[in-house]
Amino acid sequence: MGRVRRWSLAAVALVTPAGLAFAGVQVADAATSTDGVRLVSAGKNIKAERWDNGDGFSVDLDLGLNIVAGREPLEIRATRKSYADPIVAQLIRGDDRVTLPKALVTDFAGLKQLTTVTIKNTKGTVVRRYWTNFCPNSYDSVRTRPDAPAQTPYPTGCADGNPFVLGAVWGVQAGWSASTSDVPTHGKPFDLPVGKYSVTVVVNPPYQKLFGLTAKDATVALNLSVVKPSVSAEALRKSAATSTDEHQHGPQVFQAPTKRPVTKKAGPGPRPDLRSLPAWGISLSKEPKNKWYVNFGATVWNAGNSPLLVDGFRRSGQGLMDAYQYFFDADGNQVGAVPAGTMEWDARAGHNHWHFTDFAQYNLLKADQKQVARSGKEAFCLANTDAVDYTIPLAKWRPNNTDLSTSCGMQTSVGVREVLDIGNGDTYTQDRPGQSFDITGLPNGTYYIQVKANPAGKLSEVSAANNTSLRKIVLGGTAKKRTLTVPPVNGIKG
Repeated sequence: MGRVRRWSLAAVALVTPAGLAFAGVQVADAATSTDGVRLVSAGKNIKAERWDNGDGFSVDLDLGLNIVAGREPLEIRATRKSYADPIVAQLIRGDDRVTLPKALVTDFAGLKQLTTVTIKNTKGTVVRRYWTNFCPNSYDSVRTRPDAPAQTPYPTGCADGNPFVLGAVWGVQAGWSASTSDVPTHGKPFDLPVGKYSVTVVVNPPYQKLFGLTAKDATVALNLSVVKPSVSAEALRKSAATSTDEHQHGPQVFQAPTKRPVTKKAGPGPRPDLRSLPAWGISLSKEPKNKWYVNFGATVWNAGNSPLLVDGFRRSGQGLMDAYQYFFDADGNQVGAVPAGTMEWDARAGHNHWHFTDFAQYNLLKADQKQVARSGKEAFCLANTDAVDYTIPLAKWRPNNTDLSTSCGMQTSVGVREVLDIGNGDTYTQDRPGQSFDITGLPNGTYYIQVKANPAGKLSEVSAANNTSLRKIVLGGTAKKRTLTVPPVNGIKG
């Protein structure tokens, strides 16, 4: 999902980033060739448009910079043993592992302060200077030389939303590129008057030493022209307002095959292992008629040794499918199948796809663990929305179905495949009345949001002992002004 980020008007003074002093790692300088990591630009001359956002001007900056891996991939693995433990990141080089300083990796969103960007006007005066972070798992990664490997094994994107991620793998395939960020670490908009500028981008010293970059391979000089926008903001707004949905389907009746797969008893063998993360993104909202709701996000992920793969087979002339769960070994061979309930077509606005029933259940419990409310969300479209732990064995780093459009089918579908791959999670946000918890009539006090995977036991998995998580919340205030307190989980405030 694209995000528009703006930066502050104030200049950023350059100081040595706190905690980034690098010591104890001996890495030989890489030769100035395709053998080592390099910072490269798509072109020397850059043009940026200066926009009026209604509350001030800002520049839309795209420097076209990339980190390019040499003969060996650039790979980093970050993990934590539990939510009470710190994140530990290591650079992987064959059988060698180099632990990164803590200041370089403080979350699972990527590397902190990779580059320093310095912008000067025609008089040579520094007008902007800032740092940028870096996610090696670039969405637009491509190979940069003909003899580079045909595919990259590394994931797309770094975790930047779910606070309860446990492990991540970041990488740039040998001979491939990963675009760097143009957004300052402070994430605020800044303005540059129309005119000419020079830009120097330098990979910061800790990373130069870590990756073995020479000074030449760590520096790029660019010419920047700031110009007026070619299209007005008003024209863009009108264009967006007249866009239409091209994917609309009318009701149809189908004659689906009646033959169903031959199933095997779910004996010992590879299985998914569904686990629930603590509820996160918890908030309080007031709706019309003085109704109060607790909104939250809930993630169920697969920590097993087989993907959770459920195929649906449509019943003739009905908006219902029979669901079957399949099992796969480490080589990807199918080794079994069992019935797993049903899938149903959901024609409501905002859905319009096939839901697998009984995947998860969300409850609100009192302090004594007795249920006082239940989310109306009972059917789900499985999708790999969150990379929860890519450091576990057999984790799928590049899952295919990562949003609802890739895995949930259409009204015309005679069959559907829904998958939750190993290491991946499926997150649903409960922020609609009927799905979020109505706490209007509940007294103040301590409660728990319970996220429970596989509540009806229809799915076969490694263990059901880890299917449930609890997240403490405290309700307070008055009927006219309710309050919500969410204690952190081992210091994690998400």
